[in-house]
Amino acid sequence: MARLAVVLLNLGGPDSPEAVQPFLFNLFHDPAIIGIPQPLRWVLARLISRRRAPTAQKIYGHLGGKSPLLELTQAQSNALAEELSGGDDTVKVFVCMRYWHPMADAVAAAVQAYAPDEIVLLPLYPQFSTTTVGSSLKDWRRAATKVGLSAPTRAACCYATDKGWVAAQADLVGQAVVDVPDGARILFSAHGLPRKVVDGGDPYQWQVEQTAAAVVSAMGGHDDWIVCYQSRVGPLEWIGPSTEDELARAAKDGIGVIIVPIAFVSEHSETLVELDIEYRELAEDLGLSAYVRVPAVGTHPAFIGGLAEMVNRVREDGGPNPFGGADGARLCPASFGKCPCSRLAAEAA
Repeated sequence: MARLAVVLLNLGGPDSPEAVQPFLFNLFHDPAIIGIPQPLRWVLARLISRRRAPTAQKIYGHLGGKSPLLELTQAQSNALAEELSGGDDTVKVFVCMRYWHPMADAVAAAVQAYAPDEIVLLPLYPQFSTTTVGSSLKDWRRAATKVGLSAPTRAACCYATDKGWVAAQADLVGQAVVDVPDGARILFSAHGLPRKVVDGGDPYQWQVEQTAAAVVSAMGGHDDWIVCYQSRVGPLEWIGPSTEDELARAAKDGIGVIIVPIAFVSEHSETLVELDIEYRELAEDLGLSAYVRVPAVGTHPAFIGGLAEMVNRVREDGGPNPFGGADGARLCPASFGKCPCSRLAAEAA
């Protein structure tokens, strides 16, 4: 019998209008987001957060002035704890956010007080990126070291094609397909990244594409679908095609769309505002015959069940690599040098 701590890692979001600017500062002060040295990174993060805060406050104004992400993640935490209960082990699930409370320092201290025999880190990002999972794992290691947390720790770095995640998506997309006239195009929309990040060896785009293909396969196929990317900001070139361009292409082709948040497991500003309000208005302006948005998986039983199975697989994997895929094995082709498996392999060489 063991005491297990499961730590869900997520982005976080402001919990009040006053928290928007400091939340943005924390985001842009992360070296995984802006990779310039101090003190320039601090100055730039301060400048960007001040400039963007008014616009972001308007966005969160549509959501009651704050992000719903903490409450939704807590619901997932409660569902996962229930799924993992009933065995011989004592299990407690913690929520740890990257850019707003509860953050790694406080959560690591709470885990230390729980005195676990082992820890499983479970990012709520199905696809690995250095800007999300990589940043969260690095910050957790810093916080855990700071409080002297020494319990054996393992992590699932990604689960782009995990059967529970894919089954939940396929179920929700399949329900939408039934309700939309024949010929609708499925747009699997993911948060974008600057092209230079992907060109530098980040496997995120490849993993997003693997998720979409797996979902279509689990649905039994679909004639017309594409992966696209939303939330582009700044002057850099971003990966594409953009979701806006794909909406315009669908309008030109005279068909409707089913839009799927393929990289998000919870509703937040990118789904509730960007997809539900901004892109819906664009679709109406373009004259699309249909615009149907599939919900995020949330606490879908298949997704939560898949997370529970993942925790068990990570615990059972006795190999030396704590940052492989959900089954402990490398998921990405070797060409993606920013995969954490590549880093650990290099360190071991």
